[in-house]
Amino acid sequence: MDLSNLPLAYWLLLILAILFGCILGYFFGRKTKGSPMKDQLQSLEQANSALRKELENCMASRRELEHSGSPEQLPFDPVSARKALGRKVTQDDLKIIEGIGPKIEGLFHNYDIKTWQALSGLTVSKCQEVLDSGGNRFRVHDPASWPMQAKMAAEGKWKVLSRWQQEHLHGKL
Repeated sequence: MDLSNLPLAYWLLLILAILFGCILGYFFGRKTKGSPMKDQLQSLEQANSALRKELENCMASRRELEHSGSPEQLPFDPVSARKALGRKVTQDDLKIIEGIGPKIEGLFHNYDIKTWQALSGLTVSKCQEVLDSGGNRFRVHDPASWPMQAKMAAEGKWKVLSRWQQEHLHGKL
């Protein structure tokens, strides 16, 4: 078939039909293609907004707790501590924490951390910083559980502390 014999009007009509089809396809494809993505984006933005509000509420609660002051510390009871741990315990003796010995206790004292309450308020990274200040010989120690153990001691939860120390040898979580 020889296409050169077709009149010019047929060529123009064919080009216009193709152009019109492309334009219609573009608009219909764009409208249906973008809609599910827009819906998904909108739902994710709503979820993000809800999570941000929840985070703000949590942060506000945390600030409120921090500003309310430290909870009243229970009076130290050496009899119940000795009964639960099986050894003599003096108040704010950091060595009862599994993994802390006399030298590490000295490092904490250098940072003015001398009570169970003070140790319980530290982050693990701060405990690691205290250890690092002592040099390479303290590198083998893992302070991950020390604030938690100190909190148990500060709250007078001697049986819980004793059970935890028996279940977790060498203070490892």
